Amino acid sequence: MEATPSTDQDHGLRLAEEEVTSLASDLIRIDTTNTGDPRTLKGERAAAEYVAGKLTEVGYEITYVESGDHPGRGNVIARLPGADSSRGGLLVHGHLDVVPADPSEWSVHPFSGEVKDGYLWGRGAVDMKDMVAMSLAVARRLKRDGITPPRDIVFAFLADEEAGGFHGAQWLADHRPELFEGCTEAISEVGGYSVTFKDGVRAYLVQTAEKGIRWLKLRVRGRAGHGSMVHEDNAVSKLSEAVAKLGNHRFPLVLTDSVREFLAGVSELTGWEFPEDDIDTAITKLGNLSRIVGATLRDTANPTMLTAGYKHNVIPSVAEAAVDCRILPGREEAFDRELAELLGPEVEREWVGLPPVETKFEGRIVDAMSAALIAEDPEAKTLPYMVSAGTDAKSFARLGMNCYGFAPLKLPPELDFSSLFHGVDERVPVDSLQFGVRVLDRFIRNS
Repeated sequence: MEATPSTDQDHGLRLAEEEVTSLASDLIRIDTTNTGDPRTLKGERAAAEYVAGKLTEVGYEITYVESGDHPGRGNVIARLPGADSSRGGLLVHGHLDVVPADPSEWSVHPFSGEVKDGYLWGRGAVDMKDMVAMSLAVARRLKRDGITPPRDIVFAFLADEEAGGFHGAQWLADHRPELFEGCTEAISEVGGYSVTFKDGVRAYLVQTAEKGIRWLKLRVRGRAGHGSMVHEDNAVSKLSEAVAKLGNHRFPLVLTDSVREFLAGVSELTGWEFPEDDIDTAITKLGNLSRIVGATLRDTANPTMLTAGYKHNVIPSVAEAAVDCRILPGREEAFDRELAELLGPEVEREWVGLPPVETKFEGRIVDAMSAALIAEDPEAKTLPYMVSAGTDAKSFARLGMNCYGFAPLKLPPELDFSSLFHGVDERVPVDSLQFGVRVLDRFIRNS
């Protein structure tokens, strides 16, 4: 039976709605730029201390952790005990770091946290200080109002997601797994937001899968020499040919269970068809969403950086390239074979990577998500989908959790939301933040 808040608790929920924008704005103003380079990153400590202060203010006991010998990479974890200790707990997690932003490209300063035209603007407004603020507002509301959820809720605010989570979720999963003891499910970013199809049909996409990450370094060796000479063993030339071959390669179409279920759901809602023999054309019907869905139809390997040489007239002996590879669930071995065939034995390969993640769109937790959304938006439909990017879910899946993207936002149809991830003029509607607080509050109280 659904828990119904009392009048006092209704007031507490309104307070949470009122404070979520200021919480998100405060967090955006704390510059947590993560370049991946220790010389230029800002670190998350100030944001972590801000979150810790807001939690302790209402009575939480928090754990503040910095990873190993990397000062400033702050992580905050707090647990709210539930009514039934025999049930698996729910982890609600979000990352505090953001990607870089160039103020000269923005119409507002990316670290201003400005509210304008009904939107909250700034780096992290979408990825993902919006969800951090919503989670924080709900966590404060539950503790402040003395609400006991059905099961344990663990709130985690993490470092370093934008560079792989090596000083955040990955480090905690390896070194402090007891902080998440008993958690069987987790929710976080890149899901729960609405998309509007034809005739105003609105669906909320719950992330049930994400591609694997492989940050690949290619290395080719040749013979060093003078740039004025005839040279047949040029590392730069050989690497350029390999990179061009890889960049132009099209990996095979593979429809995973998550993608098939998503497309079937869209067909049911809209009547659109997605024939496999012309699916690349068919998904253009999805509009802006087609960028995300298109990237989940096959593996990708995109060259992103080239490094070679130190002087104009010196042929270097080594040339290197960085390639961002994203791999579908179940495709890791096939991807490796295809890569080896494309590049051949002369191109050295080394990488760091995180595996794909996929879970089922079913069960009590999915029912609770749908019910919470419908309570706030009676026309809501929910669909599973796969995201082409990676999240901290990869680390928590290793601890045995079923992981979902559920950061609920009801968005205006005209907003190109997917383009705002890591984009210029990142922003989120203020009323979407308030909607998210109401949905998360109901979900947590009834999950």
